[in-house]
Amino acid sequence: MPLDVVVLAVVAGLFAIVSGMNDGGSILATGLKLPTVRPATGILTLVAMVALIPLATHQVALTFVNRLATFHDPGGRYAMTIAVICSLAVVLVLSAKGRPTSLTLAIVGGLTGAGLGWGLPVSAGSAALVLGFGLAAPVVGALTAWAVTLLLLRLANAHTLPSWHRVAFIVQCVAYAANDGQKMLAVFIIAIGTTDPGLGMTILTAALFGLGALYGLPRAGRLLSREIIVSRPLHGVAAELAAGGAVIASAAAGMPVSMTQAVAGALIGAGMTQGGGRVRWYAAVKIVTAWLLTLPASALLAGITAWTAKAALP
Repeated sequence: MPLDVVVLAVVAGLFAIVSGMNDGGSILATGLKLPTVRPATGILTLVAMVALIPLATHQVALTFVNRLATFHDPGGRYAMTIAVICSLAVVLVLSAKGRPTSLTLAIVGGLTGAGLGWGLPVSAGSAALVLGFGLAAPVVGALTAWAVTLLLLRLANAHTLPSWHRVAFIVQCVAYAANDGQKMLAVFIIAIGTTDPGLGMTILTAALFGLGALYGLPRAGRLLSREIIVSRPLHGVAAELAAGGAVIASAAAGMPVSMTQAVAGALIGAGMTQGGGRVRWYAAVKIVTAWLLTLPASALLAGITAWTAKAALP
């Protein structure tokens, strides 16, 4: 088996585990104040969706591998490996400095930078479109959550809120599997050299993601569930519904967006229904600052690394 295949396959597995650590806690965190969905049940549900939804649609995964840059071209596996490693490095550095960020933003920047650095065909229009959807996701999530919170205040009560939470959690899991979670699948697609992932590939991706989610749940969810707003259970349910809806809409367009960003924006929107004083703005500013640093840092690091690596190869 060629060396570039082996290396990228190993990197793909690592990327899936880190995605679970980074994303899994954030997805589960918003609803932890309600006992409706226990963490173990939540992780199993999320893992099942990550395994099954891409069998029906994996357009977002193809956007990662075809629309940003053409990674099926010669050298594509090397460029993809560099993109993933550099993306993980940026996320780990920011997290170590207390600025948890979006792994999706990092991989979008890393793929674009590595494609340019390696000399692969890169679509500036597609990159700009993906960036536009990414920037819009938290804003749309906030606006939608504001409206959903006002609606739930009229429709939900202590007896019906758990049912609303079950629906909201399923929506959020489907949204992640149809969109944000497909960044993991994209790396395996390039490693194996296919465009049509089968059940074996999706199960492997989901299992590795689940391992990461189990490990990272206690730490990854803290910032969203406790620090952005002084939240009530209703806020979490509204945020799940709003973020899930926004991310599913982006998936229908084949555009990757970050579930973490959408949830963060949705929590702010939910909190704003009771005044800006409920939002802990210092935490929100910390998150947004990390977002603004993530994509350009990943693109620059991956671009320089890819250009240097290509020049060094015979």
